[in-house]
Amino acid sequence: MADQNNTNTPGGESSPSGSENRKNRFCSMCHRSEEITGKLMDLPGGLCVCNDCMQRSFDSMKNMNFPGFNGMPLTGFPFFSAGEAGGAPQPEKKKKEEKKPEKQIPDLAHLPAPHRIKAMLDEYVVGQERAKRALSVAVYNHYKRVLANEEAKEGDVRIEKSNLLMLGPTGCGKTFLVRTLAGLLDVPLAVADATSLTEAGYIGDDIESVLSKLLAAADNDVERAEQGIVFIDEIDKLAKKTNQHSRDVSGEAVQQGLLKLLEGADVEVPVGASSKNGMVPLQTMNTDNILFICGGAFPDLTGIIKQRLQNKSGVGFGAVLKDEFDDDNKLLHQVTVEDLRTFGMIPEFLGRLPVLVPFDAMDEDMLVRILYEPKNAILRQYKRLFEMDEVELSFTDGALHAIAKKAMERGTGARALRAIIEEFMMDVMYEIPRDDNIGRVTVTEEYINGTGAPLIEMRGVPRLTQ
Repeated sequence: MADQNNTNTPGGESSPSGSENRKNRFCSMCHRSEEITGKLMDLPGGLCVCNDCMQRSFDSMKNMNFPGFNGMPLTGFPFFSAGEAGGAPQPEKKKKEEKKPEKQIPDLAHLPAPHRIKAMLDEYVVGQERAKRALSVAVYNHYKRVLANEEAKEGDVRIEKSNLLMLGPTGCGKTFLVRTLAGLLDVPLAVADATSLTEAGYIGDDIESVLSKLLAAADNDVERAEQGIVFIDEIDKLAKKTNQHSRDVSGEAVQQGLLKLLEGADVEVPVGASSKNGMVPLQTMNTDNILFICGGAFPDLTGIIKQRLQNKSGVGFGAVLKDEFDDDNKLLHQVTVEDLRTFGMIPEFLGRLPVLVPFDAMDEDMLVRILYEPKNAILRQYKRLFEMDEVELSFTDGALHAIAKKAMERGTGARALRAIIEEFMMDVMYEIPRDDNIGRVTVTEEYINGTGAPLIEMRGVPRLTQ
């Protein structure tokens, strides 16, 4: 016969006879018995709470930032002692946010020499040998200057920076060259358009917006942004307007405003906006170590150069013929500061861009090379599109020259190549996926000139050999 002094418990064990007058209590929150949770705490209203549930309640209050609970030492709370709280779950410590590895500014140990920089550019940019050399040397010397000035002591020689001015017709690769260089070196680069800049106080982007883009490219790291590269395109649109009777807020005034940036100064830069206002935070940036590269097409500049060259002599065997420079693709190589002043650039602005980098105008042979030589050549892109349909694409030499001639007629440089190819390839790309038996397509000169059709070969058919 079972002992009447013992009572069965939920765990199947018997409790001693000394506790028979005490009821078996349960936690009001988790509904576990006191034998499992340990001593329960009595709360007003006849509620009983275990240590675990009480701890969780205080943790929740702390996370919700209730006044009076933030930072409260729970183990010293009068409801239970530190020993009783030993088995309670401790509040989880928030893991510290892992900082992203900061991109280091290039140093001489990691910065390639000028000939290696040019070799990397050669893989993506065809021609423009002089421009690639000048840009490679300028970037290499720029970061040497940054490191030398950081380590320079008082009284040591401080190296001044040499900003660049790139001149060349549209579509000759000015912007593409700078973008490629910044991508290869992994340095912060900001590309700004001078046409949107206006004088402070007028509608448009402030001059400081150029630095805002650089700060954004450096992930708002001021120290890294202060050693980056800024490329200002369409700089020729800031030339002084002739016969201008009103205020030139987007021309000469912007040139004057850019002087302090090019020279080097502490500038208040809006973060995440193009203009200063009361709602935008400001950062102070120093432009002493920022390399500025300006570029523009400078239309009609060749006419100014021709006029200067033709005025050298008028009569005799040494006279310059009027049509002598009409077909000269390298006429910009003879540009001078006086020519740029005649064009409309102010002398103070030109004095802060001491390195002039002229680009060659595109000829037919260069356009043909652009079609297939670079790593990311246009023809390679289209061949990849056809490979996805398991079709081989090829172009004859005559077709390449025909495309280049049509691009020369449009007068927009390398930009015209994609438009021309897209125009002729549209029908081919539309028809090819309809027939799975097509294995090879050859674009011919006759197709480009509109007197024939592309050659199509079926799968499994042997090719004819001549």
